[in-house]
Amino acid sequence: MSKPTGRRRAIAKALTALLPMAPYSDIEAIRADAGRQHMRDLPPAIAVWLATVAHVRHQHTDYEKLLAEGYDRDSARFFVIDRTNAVLTGWRATRLLDPDDEDV
Repeated sequence: MSKPTGRRRAIAKALTALLPMAPYSDIEAIRADAGRQHMRDLPPAIAVWLATVAHVRHQHTDYEKLLAEGYDRDSARFFVIDRTNAVLTGWRATRLLDPDDEDV
């Protein structure tokens, strides 16, 4: 196993701060997504937040089902925001989705 880089340590620190009670399997998936190439230009805390929201949306809500039923991305996101925030709350997340925020 390779020595952790500064970026990987920063992602780990951001994960611990954001999701203190998240299950290990979810943390590892979020860690992997936050470390992907397309996230490299983002600060670690932002990469972790975006990876977290995407992971919860796709793995713990009906988001994929809504898309398959023909809902557009924004509508599907609207309908799963409460469930997303419920999962984040269960994980004792220090941040939740704002229904008025159009960027996430």
